[in-house]
Amino acid sequence: MEFTHIRLLVDNYKECFLFYSDVLEFEVIWGDENSNYAEFKFNGATLGVFDRKQMAQAIGEKYSKDIAKADRTALIFKVKSVEETYQKLKSKVEFITKPTSQKDWGIKVAHFRDPAGSLIEIYESI
Repeated sequence: MEFTHIRLLVDNYKECFLFYSDVLEFEVIWGDENSNYAEFKFNGATLGVFDRKQMAQAIGEKYSKDIAKADRTALIFKVKSVEETYQKLKSKVEFITKPTSQKDWGIKVAHFRDPAGSLIEIYESI
């Protein structure tokens, strides 16, 4: 697995996009203020910003504005094969989603949580 970036899950996507692009002046490497997902590059690191409602839908959870019950970040790992990694890990972790092709995103993904409840995504390009 290759750790690629941290993704912030936000309820105010456009405001956050403008904060990271215009205020902090991070380089936008994917997305725009209306795309509901963007990636920024700074000092060799990548930060993703994603609309939290869309992330909830992607993992099959009900969206809630109740912050105490909401995912606020996700750790993102690139793998050679989502299907192979899923098969290897499924006896060790409880997956939230099975391997799924997200054609609009150009990736295949699966999701699970660590023991503290942190959301983890594994993905491969398609």
